[in-house]
Formats: sequence, C-alpha cells, structure tokens
Amino acid sequence: MSLENSLNMSHQPLYLQIKETLKKQILAGEYAPHERMPSESDLMKMFSVSRITVRQALRDLHTEGLIFSSQGKGTFASKPKAMQDVQHLEGFDEAMKPKGYETSARLVSIREIAANKDIQERLALDAKARVVEVIRVRYLNREPVSVDRSYFPMNIGQMLFSRDLSVDIFPILENQLNITLGRAAISLEARPADVEVAKFLKLEPGSPVMWVERLTRDSNDKPIDFEYLAFRGDSYKYRFQIARDPARHAAKRED
Repeated sequence: MSLENSLNMSHQPLYLQIKETLKKQILAGEYAPHERMPSESDLMKMFSVSRITVRQALRDLHTEGLIFSSQGKGTFASKPKAMQDVQHLEGFDEAMKPKGYETSARLVSIREIAANKDIQERLALDAKARVVEVIRVRYLNREPVSVDRSYFPMNIGQMLFSRDLSVDIFPILENQLNITLGRAAISLEARPADVEVAKFLKLEPGSPVMWVERLTRDSNDKPIDFEYLAFRGDSYKYRFQIARDPARHAAKRED
C-alpha cells in the first residue's frame, strides 16, 4: 500500500498521520541519528499534501525532539529523546509505550538492606528499620536510558522477590498487591554520573545525568516507594505543565 493510500484510509488529520509515519521510521532506525530527512518538497510529493501540512508535521516532530534543523543544510533526524509529560503518576512503561517506544528493564539486584537515614526519613521508618532495595536498568528502544534504585518498606518489598520486575512496578503494586497509589513528590537536578551509573548507561564517568528523586505514597498518603533515578540527559526529558492559581494572586493584589 502506498503512503498516499494509507493516509487516505485514516480519519486523523493529514499532518498528524505524516508525523506518526515519520516518527515510527525514526524510532525504528530507518533514519539514523543526524541523517538528513527528506526535504519539504520531497515530503509533499511522497504524501501528496500541501507545504502547510508538511510543515505542521515537522513542527510536531521538532517539538518532540525527533528532528532538528540546520540553517541552509536541511532537517536531520535526532537521537530519539523520550519525553514524559508529568501530569499524572505513571511508570516508565506506562508513559512511553503509548508513544510508540519499545521499553524493557533488566533487574540488577533485589535484596534486603538496612535503611540509611535518608531512606528512613522518606519512608517514615524507625531508626533500625530494614528495606528492600531494587536496582534495575531501564531501556528505551534497546538502549539504556536510566538506572533506577527503588526502596520499599519490608511488608511491600518482600512480596516483590517473586514478581517479574522486568516491567513497571506501579502496576504490580496496584494489580497484584492491591495497593492503591495516591501521589508522588518529584525533585530533579543535574549530577555527574558515578562509575556504576556510567557503566550501566554506557557513559564516561562524570558525564552529566538527570538525577530524579521520587517519593510515592498510597491513597492513604502513606509512603510506599522511594527512588533514585539516574537518566541519560541525551535520551530522556521531563516536561511539566502547571497552571497559575488566579485566586491566590488576586488575594495578593487586594493586599
């Protein structure tokens, strides 16, 4: 089936169909990172659409970080950088798979350890409490993108030893352990990769990574999971959408 016929069979807007077609090709490696993409004129001919339609598709691809432009040289495929919109509490698989990415995880270790002071405070545990530590490497399109260190109170962590941890843990907590998730507090900062993180992410030690700390609570507001997540900065980014509180700022104006 030709590209033109495949577009005509869909009810989606043409620019969105073109964007999704090119996105799948980039994610599948049909366009290597920094490989030149077809010109606007070539895309117009390939899809039998107007220049306006092509430009809208390219704008969306640029917004998602899948292509970049060089003045006077054209448009090129980027190394795919996954973007997670932080509007809802989601696991890695839950956020990435609907966008067309292939995801997987490798369990490095799961063990019972003594909780340090930071973990004790985050999980509201006693001074001599023990926790279950889970270390995994997460993959995006078969490339390592993050190293996840997760800490669970013993009553939860002990049940994870018998679970398949190559998938998201959030659905395991909800669907297998009957724990209803509530909310999470997230902080981000840039850090240099230590030797272990660099090895797992195929980086040079000291390379910058996005360091994320996430404390997840259940629906009763009890802390159940504290994590240190180290992401490759060239492969992943968070995007937050926040709204201004009109009532709060109206009150300030009245003061």
